[in-house]
Amino acid sequence: MLTPVDRAHPARVYDYLLGGKDNFAVDRAAAEEGLKANPNAATAPLQNRAFMRRAVRWLAADAGIRQFLDIGTGLPTSPNVHEVAQGVDPAARIVYVDNDPLVLTHARALLTSAPAGHTAYVDSDLSDVDRVLAGARDNLDLSRPVALLLFAILHFFEDDADPYGLVAKLLAALPSGSYLVVSHVTADHEPQKWARFVEVMRRQGMPSHLRSRAEVTRFFDGLDLVDPGVVPILQWRPTEPAELTDAQVALYGGVGRKP
Repeated sequence: MLTPVDRAHPARVYDYLLGGKDNFAVDRAAAEEGLKANPNAATAPLQNRAFMRRAVRWLAADAGIRQFLDIGTGLPTSPNVHEVAQGVDPAARIVYVDNDPLVLTHARALLTSAPAGHTAYVDSDLSDVDRVLAGARDNLDLSRPVALLLFAILHFFEDDADPYGLVAKLLAALPSGSYLVVSHVTADHEPQKWARFVEVMRRQGMPSHLRSRAEVTRFFDGLDLVDPGVVPILQWRPTEPAELTDAQVALYGGVGRKP
């Protein structure tokens, strides 16, 4: 049976690309091989975190959301969702979901809630919707709006895993006024480089499916998209001028409200 040391894991590869230290040699090797195929793969994680901060802050400060379900959390990289949300309202409640044993060992860093709020960790992943929702029900009030956060996770699900169906099932359990946030890697700008990167990741046991803008927008079917819609993440409510190009970041992002 493979152990965490034997096989690269997306959460730890992502941690390495962010400059973290919670990864193994196999993760570093996978990341470095991917970077040889496409050096821009190092840019996407940092900008994805910046998009997370902007989106969560908007949800808490402007949309009034006080409950967050973050699936595919990854290793703690401050500020985390609870730090951003509770910076707006200390009573915000957050449930983190991930399936990497190393993330679990660091979960206490994700559970440092403001006294008035609450954070919890569920050992699961997006493919087990029932387990995710059970953990959410234990810690959140699902009769009140919830922000479903899917940052840089859906591209690890090929079409035959029915990612659209998984997202729809999660949203069906959430009430009107809830939100979906998605960021997703795309090959729209540099198809050849990203095709090489995907092939490297697949050889490392991490299949990836890079989707077009139209395919990412499909995750929001039935929702009301928040302005500016599904756009390259650098264009989603930026707080300062971008020094990078959309091709360098290669992520679409969007926020939608359930009517």
